[in-house]
Amino acid sequence: MGLHSVKAIESLRERKDFLYHLLNDLEALELMLERDVFEKGIQRVGAEQELCLVDKNYLPSNNALKVLEKINDHHFTTELALFNLEINLDPVPLRGNCFAEMDRVLNHLLSKADKAARSIDENKIILTGILPTLRKKDLIFDNITPHQRYKVMNQILKKIRGDDFLLKIKGVDELILNHKSILFEACNTSYQMHLQVPMDQIVDKYNWAQVIAGPVMSITANSPLLLGRELWSETRIALFQQSVDLRNRSYLLREQKPRVSFGTAWIKDSVIELYQDDITRYTPLLTTDFDEDALAVLEHGKVPKLKAINVHNGTIYRWNRLCYGQNNGVPHMRIENRYIPAGPSVKDQVANTVFWVGLMMGMPDKYKKVQDIIPFKDVKGNFINASRTGINTFFNWFGKGISAKRLILTELLPIAYQGLVKCNIDKEDITYYLNIIEKRTETRKTGAEWITSSNRQLSDHMTKDVANATLTAHMYRNQQEGKPVHEWQIAKDNDLLHLDVEYSKLEKFMTTEVFVVRENDLVELVAKIMEWRNIHHIPVVNDHNKVTGIITDKNIRKLAGRDQKLIVAKDIMIQNVITVDADTSIQQANRIMIENKIGCLPILELGELVGILTKNDLNKLLHK
Repeated sequence: MGLHSVKAIESLRERKDFLYHLLNDLEALELMLERDVFEKGIQRVGAEQELCLVDKNYLPSNNALKVLEKINDHHFTTELALFNLEINLDPVPLRGNCFAEMDRVLNHLLSKADKAARSIDENKIILTGILPTLRKKDLIFDNITPHQRYKVMNQILKKIRGDDFLLKIKGVDELILNHKSILFEACNTSYQMHLQVPMDQIVDKYNWAQVIAGPVMSITANSPLLLGRELWSETRIALFQQSVDLRNRSYLLREQKPRVSFGTAWIKDSVIELYQDDITRYTPLLTTDFDEDALAVLEHGKVPKLKAINVHNGTIYRWNRLCYGQNNGVPHMRIENRYIPAGPSVKDQVANTVFWVGLMMGMPDKYKKVQDIIPFKDVKGNFINASRTGINTFFNWFGKGISAKRLILTELLPIAYQGLVKCNIDKEDITYYLNIIEKRTETRKTGAEWITSSNRQLSDHMTKDVANATLTAHMYRNQQEGKPVHEWQIAKDNDLLHLDVEYSKLEKFMTTEVFVVRENDLVELVAKIMEWRNIHHIPVVNDHNKVTGIITDKNIRKLAGRDQKLIVAKDIMIQNVITVDADTSIQQANRIMIENKIGCLPILELGELVGILTKNDLNKLLHK
């Protein structure tokens, strides 16, 4: 998320001051490029690992700050939500056994985190693009990490867009809902890869990074579920764009493109074009304390920090983002790959890194000046399609149609192999990690495919919430065993999830496909719906979709022999309905039903109807 010591731009003076430093930084960067002061002769690779924290029932746990204190390691830091953490791996020179070392270090740090988590209420660490057990009620303002940057960004977005953010994603299922904070962005858990690139190659390599994004996405997708809905193979792409989109109701007229973006065009001559485009399109939102004038620092023979560029860049989320940095006072540029999801395993993530870096380093000469041989929209379309359909994508690859499987096996893996050999990567490591990509491709068994297949199997004989928790439990076991995803068995049973049913929450066992009628619906229609769906209780809602009553089959039977043509639902419904929330235990629900002599309980979450539990359902659970 960038610097933590930032604040919102609230006054004209702050805006002027930030723009002064931003334009100064850009001019300084142009001079640095002209003077060729950037680091040469070495390339480094690094990564940022985002992870999820869950409790003993595999639900999101807000213990991130406690776990962070317990770990006590500078590689770890906070993320937007209290159920997320981040690991920043030290960058290493691109040579020899760097990837095997990355594998070792990442496993060590994750083991350290999991040990600390398990010591706090039996919490666990999960690697996944979107945590399957996330619920809408987890994504509230109270669960934002209490650091200045996160709260400031939330305040800015609410001020610009109003109180409600609209989310709409359509895949196999459809998800449409309003939410009140940026915490939906925290659903996205990524594995971000960084590659330092020489400045004489940066334009060609950045454009090439855009070209390969679709195919790389197709084999790394791992996020098909959100709130129990089956959406895109990599739902993070649509979710992230919408969760921080400023354009709806925006008074910032320059915001014509989303801040989360694949981009709009090729770089033609210089990376300066990217920064110019960002300044042109996107109004600055944040500022910070400036301790230098970039041009003055440069004229004194020193290297500027370009703080304003980095702050502005940190509020614009290109899926391939260009980053400025320093190593021991020597400036460099790197490409940050932001679209890869976390998981399914450490082996898979390192294999993804090896594949991507190999492709970057192995770029064939024929793809230099790629902007002259393929339309940008072809490449952008490939990326969006791969996000939707993953390994089943059919690409437009330089004018010919080709499947993801064939493209990766016949063209991209050989390019990656040659690129890694050119970097003097250990041959054993090249073979080992690229073999994981090859096997994943041949079997078409990506993380997204495993999650989708497992979820469909489990949902056949479990409620949505139990299926989600069981799926996450299987995910955790497989990750602990260290196997890449193409070796995972489809999750079919719940032998890993041990719940005390009596004390479990209703959210795990309630019926979520709830049929309702409106207050002015004819009773004749109500009776037919109850008959067709074989249900004995049906909630009645008003025009604002709030529960105002319940109709039972007993209410319907009382009307036998009467003319029902003019009778509507509100005429016969039971008013003063007793409702509970999803956190109510089975034991409590049983007591409420007995004491009040009622046959069902509508279940609300944040005031909205999300499920129903009948006496028959309850008896089956308690008997089981």
